[in-house]
Amino acid sequence: MNHYEAEIIEAHIAIENWLGRGEGDINALLARFRPDFMMIAPTGVHLDYPTLARFFDSQRGSRPGLKIVVDELTLLQTWDNGALVHYRETQTRPEQPVNVRWSTAALTQEGVNITWRLLHETAQP
Repeated sequence: MNHYEAEIIEAHIAIENWLGRGEGDINALLARFRPDFMMIAPTGVHLDYPTLARFFDSQRGSRPGLKIVVDELTLLQTWDNGALVHYRETQTRPEQPVNVRWSTAALTQEGVNITWRLLHETAQP
């Protein structure tokens, strides 16, 4: 596993901890995302960094029992300071339907830090 794939896994662990148990540091979580971050949610809604920050701030611990599993990681392309990674994300919560989505993320390496530039998610029926 390379450092871009490791970032995908580590970010989802941080998100699971934040949303599922209310644990973690909001500043450390948000530092994973570039100020010009953009996301396309499974619903087709576009989110920018300020919207993502408000979401995380308001949703701490809001999904008790959340488990996120990332698999089918595929490194599609790398360049001098970044990569494009595709993966499947499965979210489960007690007494809730399973939520599966396919995601493609553009990551940027700035020194030793890897940050998220773009995330495009598509729900799996």
